[in-house]
Amino acid sequence: MRNLLKTVFAFAIAGVLFTSCAKAPEVEITNAKASIEATKAVEAERYVPAEFKALQDSLNVALLEVENQNAKFALFRSYKKATATLNNVMSLSEQVKTNAATRKEEVKNQAQQSLAEVTTLVAEVKELLAAAPKGKEGKEALEAIQGDVVLVESFLAEVSTLINNGDYLTALDKVKAAGEKAASLKTELEEAIAKKKGGRK
Repeated sequence: MRNLLKTVFAFAIAGVLFTSCAKAPEVEITNAKASIEATKAVEAERYVPAEFKALQDSLNVALLEVENQNAKFALFRSYKKATATLNNVMSLSEQVKTNAATRKEEVKNQAQQSLAEVTTLVAEVKELLAAAPKGKEGKEALEAIQGDVVLVESFLAEVSTLINNGDYLTALDKVKAAGEKAASLKTELEEAIAKKKGGRK
C-alpha cells in the first residue's frame, strides 16, 4: 500500500511539473510575423520607415527573448515577457498600417500638386523661350535650353506614369528634380531677356 501511495505521489508531482512547464508562444509568433507582413503590403517600410523599423525591432526583441527562454531548463522558462511584446507588435501593426496609408495619400497629393505646378512652370519657360533674344550669341544657349525643356517634359511624363502606377514616393522625387530644373531654366531666360532689354537702353 505504501509503495502504491509513493507511486501515485510521484506521478502527481511529475504531472504538476509537466503542466507547469511554459510553452513557447508559437501562435503569437506566427500572428506577429503575419501582422508585419500586412504592414509591408501597404508599403509601411517606405512611407513610415521609422515606425516600421520600430515594429520589426520589437519582433526581433520578442524572438530573442523566446530563444533565451528556450535555452533555460524547462521548469524555469517564462514566456510572459515575449508574449506581451508579440501582442504589442500585433496591436501596433494596425496603427502602422493606418499611418502608412495616410502618409501614402499625402505623398500622392503632393506629387499630383507638384506635377501640376511644374507643368505650368514649363509652359512659362516655353513662353520666355519664344521671347528670348535670337541673336547668334544666344542661339546655342537657346538650343541647349530647348533640349533641357524636352528633358523636363519627359520627366513629367514619367512622373504621371509613376503616379498612375501608385509609386508616389518616386514620383515626388522626380517631379521635385524636374521642378528645380525648370525653375533654373526660367531664371536663365529671364536674366537673358532682361540683359537684352538693358542693352537696348
